[in-house]
Amino acid sequence: MIRVLVVDDDFMVAKVHSGYVARTPGCEVVGIAHTGADALRLVRELRPDLVLLDIYLPDMDGLTVLRHLRAGHDDTDVIVISAANDVDTVRGAMRGGVLHYLIKPFTYPALYDQLQHFASLHTKLGALSTAGQSDVDQVFGSRPRGSSNLPKGLTAQTAELVEQVLRASSSEDMSAAECAAVAQLSRVSARRYLEHFVDTGRAEVRLRYGGTGRPERRYRWTG
Repeated sequence: MIRVLVVDDDFMVAKVHSGYVARTPGCEVVGIAHTGADALRLVRELRPDLVLLDIYLPDMDGLTVLRHLRAGHDDTDVIVISAANDVDTVRGAMRGGVLHYLIKPFTYPALYDQLQHFASLHTKLGALSTAGQSDVDQVFGSRPRGSSNLPKGLTAQTAELVEQVLRASSSEDMSAAECAAVAQLSRVSARRYLEHFVDTGRAEVRLRYGGTGRPERRYRWTG
């Protein structure tokens, strides 16, 4: 059973997310925290396997909570669940070693995928004394929902960054140039990742025609 601590300053949102966890087979909610201080205290007391961590908390932000967890050598894994969609926050979370970053609002299937992915890795690693390359690849490179391996020249870390930028603009599409500007990548590099997402069915593209020249390719995340 995966023991989950839910951290969110909004009582109703915390209740909804706790309900999501409770209805996921193999997972249970062991605690709910509404402040960063409570989150740190409950991690020490409850020793959960996984923390669902909000960024916007009343006493300290989620990245500060994450830094305290890592400094205290807590082995709890973390998935960020937040409305914070600026790239600096996403980068900070990645550097803090989070497993994934879900941008609010999200649906139950999105969280279900991440919980199931974590549970499978938790079970697999718990049964191994040594890890082969395929095991390591699954931990660091595999993605939920059966996505294919990245093409040569693309990295999982940058793919994650481009995905988060595209997810944050899911209400409207964006061009490769716009995505590149937000992610601080070259336009050519951003487009390679965007086209990979289209090829694997996680994004869609439409053509926007202007007065002259080639039509502009506009991308939208579909998951």
